[in-house]
Amino acid sequence: ASQKQTAHIEILSFSFPPHKHNFLYQITNMSGVWVFKNGVVRLVENTGDCQGATGRRKVLVHLSSDEVITSYAVLERKLYSLGWERYYDDPDLLQYHKRSTIHLISLPKDFNRFKSMHMYDIVVKNRNEFEVRDM
Repeated sequence: ASQKQTAHIEILSFSFPPHKHNFLYQITNMSGVWVFKNGVVRLVENTGDCQGATGRRKVLVHLSSDEVITSYAVLERKLYSLGWERYYDDPDLLQYHKRSTIHLISLPKDFNRFKSMHMYDIVVKNRNEFEVRDM
């Protein structure tokens, strides 16, 4: 017997640090809960943060160059070329805003704390530009 997978979307709030837009919502499905909050998307499930069901480490890849993002300097160059600008609202985060959108990318200052939830946030906000892969 096949099971239907359904998703439940719930809008929890609407406000934004760049003074205009933000939203917090979650999508619930069979594999866990996707939580979108303060410009970051993350899947809340019973697996490790940087490892998926395969147990392998996740990496962010820039698709057109097939380059693995190994530092914030590399990522920032890619984001700037896509029209993202640095946003200096929170001294504890690296943040990027794209004028033509309501999106805000928020990252920990320390690249060692760059997790899969941050990678997926970048992928969602830059369709067809980045991909998360198992390493």
